[in-house]
Amino acid sequence: MGALIEDVRRIAVLRANALGDLVLAMPALEALRRAYPRARLTLLGIPWHARFLDGRPGPVDDVIALPPISGVSSADSGHKAPRSLFEELREHRFDLAVQIHGGGRNSNPFVKAIGARVTAGLRTPDAERLDLWVPYVYYQHETLRYLEVAALVGGTAEAYEPSIAVTDADRAELARVYGEPPPGLVALHPGASDPRRRWPARAFAEAADRLGRPVVITGIEKEREVVEEVAAAMRRPAVTAVGTLGIGGLSALYERCDLVISNDTGPRHLAAAVGTATVGVFWCGNLINAGPLTRALHRPLVSWTARCPVCGVSGHDPRVGRCPHDESWVAEVPVDDVVEQAEDLLRGRREI
Repeated sequence: MGALIEDVRRIAVLRANALGDLVLAMPALEALRRAYPRARLTLLGIPWHARFLDGRPGPVDDVIALPPISGVSSADSGHKAPRSLFEELREHRFDLAVQIHGGGRNSNPFVKAIGARVTAGLRTPDAERLDLWVPYVYYQHETLRYLEVAALVGGTAEAYEPSIAVTDADRAELARVYGEPPPGLVALHPGASDPRRRWPARAFAEAADRLGRPVVITGIEKEREVVEEVAAAMRRPAVTAVGTLGIGGLSALYERCDLVISNDTGPRHLAAAVGTATVGVFWCGNLINAGPLTRALHRPLVSWTARCPVCGVSGHDPRVGRCPHDESWVAEVPVDDVVEQAEDLLRGRREI
């Protein structure tokens, strides 16, 4: 472990991406907070971070929402960081800037340009060096990766599974939209940003029917079609929750569930972080990088598909470009296995 940096009053942490990315980084943010309890910890994020973290207990004191910047806060090309942004960030006089955003080709120059006294983070061989860095190697669990970065500057972990507080405002949002959730509720989340990570809708429907519990199916607006496909395939009625709750309200909904069955996606990470049991359907490579680290409450079911079902391109070599096909790489996960793990978790909940 590295030594603490002296006289740190302001810390900037770059993590400007999606929901699951933030959740997986929470243990590292907590480690930095413990290492520097009197410092102000600012997340360099995007607008939804500011809305979600405002007033929420946790390690982050405030959020600076970045504009779209290619390779930093946006996946789209053509967005350069405005000079005025760097001038604004330098005015904060950060003592420590931490990059837990990725390999550093774009993010390390950005972090170096904000004028912090010390920089620390991740680095691929072709990325700029920071003052302190650990190598970015693709196949490593993301939470452990970021904890290695925190350790460079004296941060230590007390917990490895992420945790996020649910607030009274979250619960009030849920109550306004859906009232009182029924006891024994199970949530399904059949969407995923990458269609290849989606377990078939008919499989979700069969698993839910066999559990015989009240069911809510969650999704964002662009997942509406798959949510409705699952609901239509079920023999039992289900509530669909598409675009009706913010992330805070969704966290309160998951908190009230006995179980969440999901693809490998941000909502599964959120459900786990609020303390709800999960059954997750994972492609094997994604399990290495983002699967749950413990099994008391979280059961990953794994697809060992090695190549695209259509063209045969390898999925295990990160140097190989993505093929154009969107067929599921996790369709082979048996419904029986998902139901078995779900029933075991639900049985354990009844015995508490």
